[in-house]
Amino acid sequence: MIKRQQIKDLLKSTAFDTEVTVMGWVRTFRNNQFIALNDGSCMGNIQVVIDFNNLPDELLKRITTGAAISATGRLIESLGKGQTVEIKATNVEILGDSDPEKFPLQPKKHSLEFLREIAHLRFRTNTFNAVFKVRHALAFAIHQFYNERGFVYMHTPVITASDAEGAGEMFKVTTLDFDNPPRTEDGKVDFSQDFFARATNLTVSGQLEGELAAMAFGKIYTFGPTFRAENSNTTRHLAEFWMIEPEFAFADLEDNMQLAEDMMKHVIKYALDHCKEELEFLNNRLAEEDKQKPQNERSELGLLEKLDFCLANDFERLTYTEAIRILKSSKPNQKKQFKYLIDEWGADLQSEHERYLVEKHFKKPVILTDYPADIKSFYMRQNEPDAEGRQTVAAMDILFPGIGEMIGGSQREERLDRLTQRMEALNIPQDELWWYLDTRRFGSAPHAGFGLGFERLVLFVTGMTNIRDVIAFPRFPKNAEF
Repeated sequence: MIKRQQIKDLLKSTAFDTEVTVMGWVRTFRNNQFIALNDGSCMGNIQVVIDFNNLPDELLKRITTGAAISATGRLIESLGKGQTVEIKATNVEILGDSDPEKFPLQPKKHSLEFLREIAHLRFRTNTFNAVFKVRHALAFAIHQFYNERGFVYMHTPVITASDAEGAGEMFKVTTLDFDNPPRTEDGKVDFSQDFFARATNLTVSGQLEGELAAMAFGKIYTFGPTFRAENSNTTRHLAEFWMIEPEFAFADLEDNMQLAEDMMKHVIKYALDHCKEELEFLNNRLAEEDKQKPQNERSELGLLEKLDFCLANDFERLTYTEAIRILKSSKPNQKKQFKYLIDEWGADLQSEHERYLVEKHFKKPVILTDYPADIKSFYMRQNEPDAEGRQTVAAMDILFPGIGEMIGGSQREERLDRLTQRMEALNIPQDELWWYLDTRRFGSAPHAGFGLGFERLVLFVTGMTNIRDVIAFPRFPKNAEF
């Protein structure tokens, strides 16, 4: 194939009067003369100028929006506004036709709802070009951060027999005949005849397996797909999403908070440094959207300002007990504006409470610690009872503006007796987690970790408002298209 140049390189080039070849997709074709061509290497298009008098009509008719073409010609300085270079084409070849009557992406603004229906084509828009370039940069930055700190990248299983969160909302994995499954004497499905000889599911977390590896390598992290079978149709939930989960030995809650804050600042800075064009585009897009909203619903900070603000400020750290005191006396709670009113210690905080603390009270990211044991998972380290005899655990949640909870984690319970007592209280079968308990039997050590939902991170950094717009092919209730 002919060697081609990338449009992002040509747009910066000053090598005028040299012959170049570009290949890409037609965005627009004006006056039978000017082609706006994009090859995905950047959001910008390059203008290809053709001499329609020297091209057959049949070829001209095939230069339509969405068509893939190859153009060869001289790179020249552009006299038109909005571009510094253009290509004066001597040869144009159609690589792939696009029927203009059927191609759904026309040169106009499309709603995000419509683009979700054609997710296989939405990558060709500027918005999704920007979103997925930022997503790529954030994924790279995650790996860079942990690699530089000596963490070992661990692949934990996608198929598992354990429910790490105790939530029970899991997708079953089976090869049994749905219409006629084998059954035990008491009429239950006989999973001993299944592929794995037991009931298995798609994982909700790699944490428990990650802890096993942390007890050998000291520092590990996972970055993989996780699944929740919750019937949730909110703008913040997906049935399939990606999680980053570090686990590290000889660490306490303070170490955990610091690692999480350092990681967030590292990846945000990486995106700002390496995705300037994309983030400026998304910043302007968000500003235009804000203009359509009532004044009281507009963002106080633009996207770029918000990202810079997170880098410039230390995250506020406070206990759950302190947060409850603030929320109980807050104006929205006093005036009954919260959907879920805060009236007593022990309440599970909702997104509206988390966002109030971040966006209204402290006006910066917040790390909440030491939650009531009753609303947290069995593996979290138990604190000594407080002055009023209330049991808390060494948990932490990191809250971000516009999102609410971004990260959830804890110091893990390394004491075998405390862990088994907690499992008994919650009716968690110890025989099914014998391998997990072995880490407390043989060389147990203080350790900590957390989970970051990757799509929520992408949501925050891009300024998008629906989590289905920051993953390539969203999976949610009643939808598994593409």
